[in-house]
Amino acid sequence: MAELEGLEFGKSDFVLLDEVTMEQFMENLKLRFEKGRIYTYIGEVVVSVNPYQQMDIYGKETIDAYRGRELYENPPHLYAVSDAAYKAMKRRAKDTCIVISGESGAGKTEASKYIMQYIAAITNPSQRKEVESVKNVLLKSNCVLEAFGNAKTNRNDNSSRFGKYMDINFNFNGDPTGGHINNYLLEKSRVVHQQEGERNFHSFYQLLRGGSQDMLASFHLVNDPAVYTYTKEGAATATSNNDRSSHKAVMSALEVIGFTKEEINSIYQILASILLLGNMQFESDGESVQIQGLEAVNQISELTDTEPDSVSKTLLYRTVATGGGEVIEKGHTEQEACFGRDAFAKALYERLFGWIVSRINSVIEVKDYNPVLHGKNTVIGVLDIYGFEIFDNNSFEQFCINYCNEKLQQLFIELILRQEQGEYQREGITWQHIDYFNNQIIVDLVEQSHKGIISILDEACLTVGKVTDTVCLDSMDTKLAQHPHYTSRKLSPADKTMDFQKDFLVYTLTHFGFLDKNKDMLYQDFKRLMYNSANPVLKEMWPDGHLSITEVTKRPLTAATLFKNSIVALVDKLACKEPYYVRCIKPNEVKSPVLFDDARCEHQVAYLGLMENVMVRRAGFAYRQPYARFLQRYKMTCEYTWPNHLMASDREAVEAIVTQHGFQDDVAYGHTKLFVRTPRSLFTLEQERAALIPILVLFLQKVWRGALARLRCRRMRAIYAIMGCYKRYKVKAHFWEVERRFANVRTMADYGKTVEWPSPPRNLSFYSGNCVFHRWWARQIVKKLPPSNMLEVRAKVAALTALSGERKDWGVRRAWERDYLANVRDCPQTSSGFIRVSKELRNKDEYSQVLFSSFCRKVNRFNKSTDRGLLITDKYIYKLDPKKQNKVLKKLPLDVFTGLSVTSGVDQMVALHTSSQDDVLLCLQRGELCPNQDRVGELVGSLVDHFTRLHLNGTNPHVFTHSRLFWLC
Repeated sequence: MAELEGLEFGKSDFVLLDEVTMEQFMENLKLRFEKGRIYTYIGEVVVSVNPYQQMDIYGKETIDAYRGRELYENPPHLYAVSDAAYKAMKRRAKDTCIVISGESGAGKTEASKYIMQYIAAITNPSQRKEVESVKNVLLKSNCVLEAFGNAKTNRNDNSSRFGKYMDINFNFNGDPTGGHINNYLLEKSRVVHQQEGERNFHSFYQLLRGGSQDMLASFHLVNDPAVYTYTKEGAATATSNNDRSSHKAVMSALEVIGFTKEEINSIYQILASILLLGNMQFESDGESVQIQGLEAVNQISELTDTEPDSVSKTLLYRTVATGGGEVIEKGHTEQEACFGRDAFAKALYERLFGWIVSRINSVIEVKDYNPVLHGKNTVIGVLDIYGFEIFDNNSFEQFCINYCNEKLQQLFIELILRQEQGEYQREGITWQHIDYFNNQIIVDLVEQSHKGIISILDEACLTVGKVTDTVCLDSMDTKLAQHPHYTSRKLSPADKTMDFQKDFLVYTLTHFGFLDKNKDMLYQDFKRLMYNSANPVLKEMWPDGHLSITEVTKRPLTAATLFKNSIVALVDKLACKEPYYVRCIKPNEVKSPVLFDDARCEHQVAYLGLMENVMVRRAGFAYRQPYARFLQRYKMTCEYTWPNHLMASDREAVEAIVTQHGFQDDVAYGHTKLFVRTPRSLFTLEQERAALIPILVLFLQKVWRGALARLRCRRMRAIYAIMGCYKRYKVKAHFWEVERRFANVRTMADYGKTVEWPSPPRNLSFYSGNCVFHRWWARQIVKKLPPSNMLEVRAKVAALTALSGERKDWGVRRAWERDYLANVRDCPQTSSGFIRVSKELRNKDEYSQVLFSSFCRKVNRFNKSTDRGLLITDKYIYKLDPKKQNKVLKKLPLDVFTGLSVTSGVDQMVALHTSSQDDVLLCLQRGELCPNQDRVGELVGSLVDHFTRLHLNGTNPHVFTHSRLFWLC
């Protein structure tokens, strides 16, 4: 539990301090920092102290420990507030946001990355590919934006030099489906100038130190940042960034996001162009200005896909339209040429950064979203904004950055302090008012219409003629002289921290000299040059370059006004979401993991309003909810309110729930809402609700499944009744059709052979009625045959049963003689001798019938063949020698034969198998008159018919049917 973390680590929640004083607050903060506890709660606000070292508190085990848990169940952590924002979004379908604020170097960027990693880790448990793709793009976008938007400063090795707000869209199931990134005020002045000890943006050094030799050669670069004017200041500066590995990571991230190879190449071509621009020098001969060496012009022309003459002309001349519509070219002075070069370099980088952000948005934005089909689309916003910066001399960027932080602090005051206290008063809750500093007066001083500093700057920029910083400062001194939070050296002559005609003070000393930055002037010639580039990426970045010099356009808004409008829109966007705060504190100025500067930290605690937050939290309530919403969520935990209460009002029902759980001393009843003081009471309700939901779900499932089962049963009964009636109808209809078709078949010449049998219904598929008809038809045909032909018919039927589909030709179409040795026509020379031998054998062996006889060629085991006669009777099989007057060579009882084998071809090979395995292999000879006749089928049919009749008569159990034939392949 968070509050049981251990006294040796201090209090994990500042609300638990014994006494709310700055001394105790700082003592607790310092103790936890020294013990390695960098996170501390103020209710649901996380106070984070930059540890300036890698800490092993962000792994998978830690993620699992915080997933789905309440804030106070585990020690304070970024993951806890991330999970709270995610649960609030998923449970209540409400948009949430996590606002990360603090001084520059306090760890805001790292905090935003850990929050993104946690959200990615706990979503999409089913590993759907489309969701994983969105998560990868969202995570990889951080890497790309850090490379192009972050830089090393004297206070921070990875300082965000732009503001970033990311909306992550979630579907009804809680999985990320897309997002959108807003960027604010890129510090583009850093491209051309850095303070001593600082670096340009990371992207330049990553390209120069991480790019391959071939890449750098194609861009006309060398891998030494000291060679280039824009990067030489930070070339020798020690940094923790590994530029080579970072370059590989950025290239990989760009590919994952979806940038094409051509787009990636264009990005680095633009970076190379900016570096080459910085090395470009100008010289004047008194009358005109020239570029020193044209090699740089040709290289920039090649990298930007423009004409060298156009590049040179744009850098040296400015096209101006006179009042009469005449267009003239005005040459630059050497100073103006240098100013134009630097302005062009800054604009190139700013447009490049904006294009990268828009390109990422085109990949991750939710397209064609239909709430009806996909459910409610909820959002978690993550704000990583630049930190409050105070230098000895603060430029235009510091002025805008600090104004942004004042605006966000005002949002914090509005939501956490003023609205909190205002809600207690509206609801009639007893409350002791807490005083706090409302910095709305500072915000108004900067942004108020007609009176604010931004309005005065805009007025100076729009004034015709030469308006200097001094004139603008005099105007501010005149209009703001009575403001309690504005001063200058003219208004406070005794304050020697400010210089005359240079500085003014709004909380922080601001060095004037940023009137030109507010104008943000870039000659239209540069815009037209880039718009006419053959590179489609560059052309897309400069859409305003299509205007000709004579076209009258509205004066663009100043940089300060654009920034003010974007910050106002950001605050409005945050105000409509349920906010969660991470307040980052920088423990020292030397980036030490052990040093805690009390004065520095106390100053940050003061301007972040953390003490006032603790006081409001101690005196207030952790949770509030309208009675109807509270009742709807927790009514199942009380027997008097489930499923519906019978009380006079929802408030009385809520009181019954609270009383049953014993929370009377931990709640307060407002006019429309219930206020719960500690999260533990709410957690107890959530636990009981979570335990009851499976029971309720099972009950509802049981009722619903029973209803579905009864419905299905009724439907099945109806279906089976209909099916029974339909089946009976189909059977009857089938027999009616059979009766109709075959009504007159007895009188037909072919007895209905040509009549087609109707297809039976499915339930009669087992019954082949057409077989009955075929048997009747066959009976009608067969009964007309003479009795002398019946023996042949039965033999052919038996052969058909045994050989149909197995042998190509088996002699079905010819007359079967059976006894060919006795046939005078077939064997004219030997028939008389065979008849005599046959009579002798009949008298001797007393057989009654000759089943088959024919000449054959016997083959022995030694592959020798001889002509023989084969005589098969109903008792014996005889082997005869036709050359010796049909002498009987061998006699075997018919019962010893177990089967026969024939081939599937047209040959006359037959193998007779015996029980003693002394098989007889022979080849039947065709007749002399009909040499093509097949006698194998006749032999098989005669034997099968004979044994079948014996089996049916019951005189011999020995069955010799086609199932006992062993076929040769």
